[in-house]
Amino acid sequence: MLNIQEMLDQEVQPALGCTEPGAVALAVARACEEISVAGDALHITLKVSDSIYKNGMAVGVPGVRGARGNAVAAALAARCGRSEYGLEVLKDSRPEDVAEAIHCVNEGRVHIDHLPERNGVYVEATVIGSKDAATCTIEDTHSNITNVTKNSRVVFRGETCREARNSPSVSEWIGQASYADLFGALDLATASDVEYLLKGEAMNREIAEYGLHDHDLLESNYGRTLQASMICGDCSNDLGYRIRYNCYAAAEARMAGVQLPVMSSAGSGNSGITSILPVAIVGEALGEDRTHIAKAILLSHLTTSYVKAKVGRLTAVCGCAVASGAGAAAAIALLLGGGLDETARAIRTVLANTAGMFCDGAKESCALKVGTAAHEAYLAAVFAVRGKGIDKTQGVADQDIDQTVDNVARMNRDGMKDVDRVMIAIMDERAPKTD
Repeated sequence: MLNIQEMLDQEVQPALGCTEPGAVALAVARACEEISVAGDALHITLKVSDSIYKNGMAVGVPGVRGARGNAVAAALAARCGRSEYGLEVLKDSRPEDVAEAIHCVNEGRVHIDHLPERNGVYVEATVIGSKDAATCTIEDTHSNITNVTKNSRVVFRGETCREARNSPSVSEWIGQASYADLFGALDLATASDVEYLLKGEAMNREIAEYGLHDHDLLESNYGRTLQASMICGDCSNDLGYRIRYNCYAAAEARMAGVQLPVMSSAGSGNSGITSILPVAIVGEALGEDRTHIAKAILLSHLTTSYVKAKVGRLTAVCGCAVASGAGAAAAIALLLGGGLDETARAIRTVLANTAGMFCDGAKESCALKVGTAAHEAYLAAVFAVRGKGIDKTQGVADQDIDQTVDNVARMNRDGMKDVDRVMIAIMDERAPKTD
């Protein structure tokens, strides 16, 4: 039986900034805690998976007002990171820490290698000081520290998801469950679970409000521009567009490095935005009570984790569009009065629409994909409760919801296996021009 609190603890966590440079910063911070002299990181070497490399290359780092990338996150973590904060590892950063971190990067004291043979989440951070050297490894999930060494001696050993356990992890359990099992777990939520889910809603609404109003760091301002277009009548003032501009604004702010946390979903802050905000906005528009909205958000998280457990945590496809788009569609269908059949129809419909959207790294334009996924999730849910949408086998979709998700996973695993390699080559070719 699924324990909802355990699921939320593992799959739904606050995150400050993009979770890929966040994982890099967490690994560096933990390694630095083994160095005898505080602040004595003379050189940092990172070995990361292609997915971490790609997603951390061009994204804003929280609190640095425009600086970007894994190297900046690593150098800043060496100055002020605290591993006890998890994916909020950089929340204590100050302007003087930022200046020193950028100086460290400009001196060439941070070196990054990407490892094409490593899939998903993998970070190995080695910090060399004047007296000591330490290494921290993170695997499988963004905050899962599996190994820490000091001067080549192991001081901490954790588990990877591939190693034997007495019982499966939450993510593994969800990946093995049927969608009907997950839908049935909604009744297991306690009052404290509901409170935590609503805390995540408030967190993600706050960053959306920042993106709409306090937008000094934002270059594109998609959310504010769409909102203004609706106010002046250039776009219709409908619920779908309201969902879209809020999701635009939240994702833009996060990708720019605004120092506000979001509640993540299945290891991704943008997935958390997509999983939570459309559901909350629809629930509010319908006048639903807060407990019902919270349980719909829970279904969104469960569905997001279900799709990601099969497709992968970090892959060639956009997890926001695919996994969290499915989650939001299911949850909105629930709010609109749907049951298991309608939520499954909504998921099939949105997956038939978004399954081929590839991931080209984390950066401001991710906001466009987040907004697209959120809006399409809303439409898929509207179709589903009206008896429309995908109900028969066609393309990637199958009449069986579990088989549909397996098909999407297979397309990602076998059909898009070279996408990351080509995307990273494109990004590497132009990197010297933009440094």
